[in-house]
Amino acid sequence: MSSTVSVFVSTKKTEQSAWKASTPAVMGEQGATIFIGDNEADNLRKIQKAGRQLDNLGINAVKLMGDDWDIERQWAFSNGFTDTLTKNQIEWASDAETLRQMRDTAAWVRKLINLPPNEIYPESLAQMVSEKLTAVAPDAITVRSIVGDELIQDGRMGIHTVGRASERPPLMLVVDYNPSKNKDAEVEAVLIGKGITFDSGGYSIKSSEGMLAMKCDMGGAATVAGALVHAIHQGLNKRVQLVLCCAENLIDGSAYKLGDIITYKDQQTVEIVNTDAEGRLVLADGLLYAGEVNAKLIIDAATLTGAAQVAVGTDYNALFSVDDKLAQETLTIAEQQRELLWRLPLNQWHKDNCPSAFADTANSRPQKGGGSGGASNAAGFLLRFAPNNGAGWLHFDIAGAYHGSANGLWPTGATALGFRTIAATLLK
Repeated sequence: MSSTVSVFVSTKKTEQSAWKASTPAVMGEQGATIFIGDNEADNLRKIQKAGRQLDNLGINAVKLMGDDWDIERQWAFSNGFTDTLTKNQIEWASDAETLRQMRDTAAWVRKLINLPPNEIYPESLAQMVSEKLTAVAPDAITVRSIVGDELIQDGRMGIHTVGRASERPPLMLVVDYNPSKNKDAEVEAVLIGKGITFDSGGYSIKSSEGMLAMKCDMGGAATVAGALVHAIHQGLNKRVQLVLCCAENLIDGSAYKLGDIITYKDQQTVEIVNTDAEGRLVLADGLLYAGEVNAKLIIDAATLTGAAQVAVGTDYNALFSVDDKLAQETLTIAEQQRELLWRLPLNQWHKDNCPSAFADTANSRPQKGGGSGGASNAAGFLLRFAPNNGAGWLHFDIAGAYHGSANGLWPTGATALGFRTIAATLLK
């Protein structure tokens, strides 16, 4: 008896099956068959649901059979046929090496995000990312970490302020991928990731149920790191730097408080009105760094706001940019990569939507969720720190990065949604 279940895709509808027509995968003597139609977007969604169905049936190894499996259909199945710990095995129908690399990268991203907070903290996150990228491109990678009070000396006050209350020091990790090995090569792109490895909310403390999943608040860091890994595998030949802004947002006598004012390296001042709006505080340091190295393209990713999730749900990521041409190109790339991405509003005047009488700006509005338009206002805060008034800058609020419970498309935990789009944006 075979140790794997054969899975087929078919356009031939059957009228004699005992299975309901809405069932993603129909089981038979030869294995499982997924009956598809004319709309490919619907087909991919059904195929991913079929993967979840087979995982829920307790199947842990499959072989994709037949000629109707193109790379995107196989990838959709892969996303569904993935348990939380990525133990399931797939024999691919075609493009095996490409799909194996993609699945391994996605599994690595998910593993980072799913790790418990006693294992994932700023220094361990930095070490895991550094080791992974060094293994992928050992001759082209250099790594620098700015740790603890070194952040003050380097002017990275947002990261230090958010993370100083933890016994585990905050840090900024800079990974330089420079395939030319020319130290004077231009930095074509900087990827910036929010690396809050646990978020209690600080003195604006979260509820117990709201805090349970906050190991995932470093999902932005994992996603951009995975994007760089994938882009290198795909032949990236440009100099790209990865900047991870890492901290634990905890509480003790040294924790930052409501009413505190942070002065950033560019002398902008920020009043703290919500210590649970910490992600934007650390990303500001990363954006200032990107300006210092004159990056042509800047992409940040963060599990930044609940407001973005309210707006786009958990199947999409949200995109913000004031660079219309770049934003449209990115939406097209996301569609090509079969990753759901939706652009939300951002204008220059969003920079002033969190006013303060005591500083240049506040880090939010002093109301639940930052009030109406909270995701755009958070992006507007970041826009204050983006070089060139936001030209060449993309902000991903990755609402789809983590699911607290399994659904018809994804297992419990991280999804890695977004790493393909960001990698393809680097490669365009």
